[in-house]
Formats: sequence, structure tokens, C-alpha cells
Amino acid sequence: MSDYLILIPLFPLIGFLLNGLLIGRLSRPVVSTIACASVFASFVTALLSFIELTNMPASARLIEQTLFAWIPVGELNIEFGLLVDPLSAIMILVVTGVGFLIHVYSTGYMSHDKGFGRYFAYLNLFTFSMLTLVLADNFLLMFVGWEGVGLCSYLLIGFWFERKSATDAGKKAFIVNRIGDFGFLIGMFIIFWQVQSLDFAEVMARAPHAFIAGGTLVTTACLLLFVGATGKSAQIPLFVWLPDAMEGPTPVSALIHAATMVTAGVYMIARTSTLFMMAPDALMVIAIIGAATAFFAATIGLAQNDIKRVLAYSTVSQLGYMFLACGVAAFSAGVFHLMTHAFFKALLFLGSGSVIHAMSDEQDMTKMGGLKKYLPITYWTFLLATLAISGIPFFSGFFSKDEILWKSYSSLYGHPIFWVIGVVTAGMTAFYMFRLVYMTFHGKERMDDKTRKKIHESPRSMTVPLMILAVLSVVGGYVGMPHIFGVTNYFEEWLSPVLAGHEPPTHALASTSGGGAGTEMLLMALSVLLVLIAIYTARLFYNKKPELATALRGKLTGVHKTLQNKYYIDEIYTAVVVHPLIIVSIGLWKVVDVIFIDGFINTLALLYDGISQLFRHAQTGRVRSYVTVFVIGVVGILGWLVMR
Repeated sequence: MSDYLILIPLFPLIGFLLNGLLIGRLSRPVVSTIACASVFASFVTALLSFIELTNMPASARLIEQTLFAWIPVGELNIEFGLLVDPLSAIMILVVTGVGFLIHVYSTGYMSHDKGFGRYFAYLNLFTFSMLTLVLADNFLLMFVGWEGVGLCSYLLIGFWFERKSATDAGKKAFIVNRIGDFGFLIGMFIIFWQVQSLDFAEVMARAPHAFIAGGTLVTTACLLLFVGATGKSAQIPLFVWLPDAMEGPTPVSALIHAATMVTAGVYMIARTSTLFMMAPDALMVIAIIGAATAFFAATIGLAQNDIKRVLAYSTVSQLGYMFLACGVAAFSAGVFHLMTHAFFKALLFLGSGSVIHAMSDEQDMTKMGGLKKYLPITYWTFLLATLAISGIPFFSGFFSKDEILWKSYSSLYGHPIFWVIGVVTAGMTAFYMFRLVYMTFHGKERMDDKTRKKIHESPRSMTVPLMILAVLSVVGGYVGMPHIFGVTNYFEEWLSPVLAGHEPPTHALASTSGGGAGTEMLLMALSVLLVLIAIYTARLFYNKKPELATALRGKLTGVHKTLQNKYYIDEIYTAVVVHPLIIVSIGLWKVVDVIFIDGFINTLALLYDGISQLFRHAQTGRVRSYVTVFVIGVVGILGWLVMR
């Protein structure tokens, strides 16, 4: 039964059309009901497809639906087709499940916003675009969804367009992603040129014969696809748009960072893992960029005071982990972390939204403190998510993070340096996340009296999604428990029909039964120990003895200022890229456009104007003048005929 697949993206599209076309004509309860019900209907349909897959033999888990021939042009024959297999099934459940909770949360968070209807229309369109991306059975349809989420990010980041900072952030996200998308397009063109197809199944089947493994062409194609992923999933050097995306409403941040847009790059690489396994040099580039991004973003997170900006750099860092996993060919570990990250990162952003809601839109953590007693549900759920992202046993993030760390060390494409970078990043993650918790919920109250009097726990429409996500943040990782615990890794087995044969074996040392398990347990213990030390340090600096943090900042003023200003990357890009482009654009305008193009057109116009000025005197408007000219003409012609 494949006829129902179209319903998964269709329901949010219907919600977008209803709320979008009837903006201002529907009451807020009706708008929110349409928006939430459409995504919930998609979730139920996605769940049905997942159940159908589980009832199939592992090797035959595939549901396809072809709607129509989309682009039949010569050798290019692209159909509008949808595909559900174990990989896309996980994605659609995450997108619709977490997306539904974010929609419900938004009904409370945005209840007093004048753009209520427009907001939910955009949110439904965002969900539709992401579902199109993950359900597509070919590159071109994926690219349609890819561009759709880019458009929606622009609309939602700049949702409060009255603020210049919001419109600037929306434009920044849109432009930076266009850079990545150009790379994606060129990579796609190379694949079609070589394989004569854009259908995923055909490309993966023909690739071993069409490309030379390790060759320049397949490596170039994969690197260009990865350029697209660096834009969409905010990796070095195209990560700069994501922190600024905080200008949008907080639920939008949760949707972008947890369930939709930024995971698209990771999903695309997992979907095309056959190609990437033929390009080991491209995999190495991905691993290096992923590890560097994870570490780099974590260092910036250490010094940020905006609660949402801390979480934004945390997202960039965690995405780096996912790309590190893909780079060492541990694709299932990368997708596993994608799923668990969706749970705890959505909870962290929604929890920060609850704090901001209670604090009358204040986001500066230096003006918070002591909120634990005012916001008990927000605090405890936020704490659970913090434990999960920090990698505390046995929360969801612990299983997925340590799976990546182990594979980065033991995989055929791994290296101990990757493990060192990963574990140091894990320690920094635990430190800045508990710094956030202590500065926000513990210690001295630093808000003014007017704000303190208004602090209150969020309504149930906001707290219930927090509690559901808190449960998932705790138990969501148990489906992927590693084999060393003496259990079956169900998540890895579930993805094996899609990724089997794409993940290389571990090194000989690690693959032996005793040495491998012992080494893995030792590395896991070291990781947990470093995380616990980081948490204790954060507690000491920001709860027990905050004067220590003040003293350390005084001694490391230059380092702290550099981190707080994000290594001045935006300023460097502005000086090196933006300003030169502006200068070149002004030159093209004033020289090429004004002098050459406008000059040529204006000169031509003046020429014709001069000629017309000469001939306009023939038009006097007097009949006798016309008769005189006519007679002279006739006489002249007759004279010429006689003289012949």
C-alpha cells in the first residue's frame, strides 16, 4: 500500500494553503487547530508507514509512490516520486513528531502576536518543504524541498520584519545558503552527466560502474554536494547564518535547529553514502570539517551570554559531531545523533523560550538567576535536556555521542586525533550548558523588580510539549545502545538495509572481542570523567564561587573578548567578502551600467531625437502646404519622366 505516501507532505501543504489564503479571516483557535492537526495527521501517516516497514522482511523494506512523469526531456526523465525506507522513515517521524510538539508549543508562545496566522502558515510550509526533501526519490525533487526550507528559513527568521536585525538575519541566512546550494547544483549536474540519471536508486546502482573509485570526478561531485551540506547544516565556513537565526521566534529556532533545516545536510550525505564511500578523500574532508566545526563552535559557546545564542553555537557544534561520524563512514551513528539531538535540542530551545516568555522577552543570562523556584517545570525539563546533551549516562545523548567518539577512533577512516577533538568538545559542551543552567536558574536573582513581579510558569500548551520531549531526551537513546552492553543495537540494525556495506570495519586492534570492548569501555569512561569534571567546574565558577569566573575573565580578557565576539568571523567576512563585493557592484553600476549601457542607450535616443527634429518641420498642419508639396512632387516626377 503506497498510495498514501503523498498524504505525509500533503497535509501540511493544505494547512499552509488554508491559513495562508484566509489570513485575517480565521480566528486564532481555528488557525492553530488547522496548523497543528495537519502536522499531527502527517505524523500518524508517517507512523503507519513505519509500522508497514516493520512488517516487511529487512531486505525488502521499501515503499514507493510515483505520482506522475515530472520532467521527461531527452535522456532526463524525472518522475515526481516519493520513497520511504528505514532512513527516510526515521526522518519523517522526527520531522512530524517534533514538529507537531513545536506547533502546539507555538499556540501558547505566539498567542498574542499580531502575525499569528502568517506565522502558522509559514510553519506548515516549512514542514511541507522538509518532508518533500526527505521523501524525494531523486536529487531534483530533494533540491525542491532543499530550496523550500531555505525560503521558509528566510520568512521565519525575518518574521518580525519591523526589526532591522531580523530582516538582516533572514537575508544573511538566505544568501549564505545560496552559496552552498550552488555547490549542490554543480555536484548534481556532474552526477547526471556521468550516470545519466538523478533517481537515487539508479544513481547508487550505476555509480560503481560510472565512476572510478577514488577518482577525481566522484571526489569532486561529493565535495560539491558537501558544499551544499555546509550551507544548509551550518559548517565551516558557511556556519555564520545560524547564530543570527535567533532573531526569529524561539519555536522557529527549535524547528530549524532540531527537526528540519540543519539536519538536511546530514540526511543528504547518509542518503548518498554509496557515492561518498567511493570518495575517501571527500570523507576525510568531511571528517576534518566536522571535527573542526564541533570544536570551534563549542569554544564560542563558552563565552556567550544570550541564552539562545549559546544554544545556537551548541547546534553548530553538535552538527559537527554528526558530520564527523559521516566523515569516518559511521553514517548510522551520525543519523542516530541526529535523532537524539532533535529531542534534547528542541527541548532546550523551547525551554529557553519558556524562560524568555517569563522574563518579558529578556535573553541576557546576566540579567537572570534564581528562576528555578519560579519555573519548576521549565527548570526540570531543561535540566534533563542539559544532562542529555552533556552525555551523562544513560541519557539519550550519551549513547549517540559515545557511538560517534568510538567510531571516530576505531573506524577504518577514523583517527585518535578525531577522538581527542571530540572528547574535548564534549567537555566544553557540558561546561557551557551547565554554565547556562547555573546562570539562568540558580544563584542570585539579577532581574529588576518590574520583571520579577511578572515571572510565571508557562501555560500548559507550552509545558506539555516540554515534558514529552523530556521523556524522549531520557529514553530516546535506548534503541541504539552499543553492543558492549550485551544488547542488540536496534537502531543500527534498522538502518542496515540502507547503509549495510557502506560502513567499514573497525581497526584490527579494536575488532578483537576483548581488546575492542575493553578499549571502548575505557574511552567511554574517560569521556564521562571529563564531562563530570566540566560540570563540577561550571558549578564552582557560576554557582558556588562566581568570583572565580570573574577573576579568570580578568586574567584572560583578550581570550574572553575574542570568544565573546565569535573570533570576529563576521567582521572578517565583511571586510574580505562583503565590502569588496559592494565596491565591485558600485563600480559595475557607475561604470558599466551608467556610462556604457545607459550611455549607449541615451546616445542612441539623442541621435534619433536630432533626426526627428529635422523631419518634424515637414509636419505643419496646413493643408495648402501639403498641396503645394504634392504639386511640386507631381511636377517633378512628370519632368523626370519627360526628360527620360
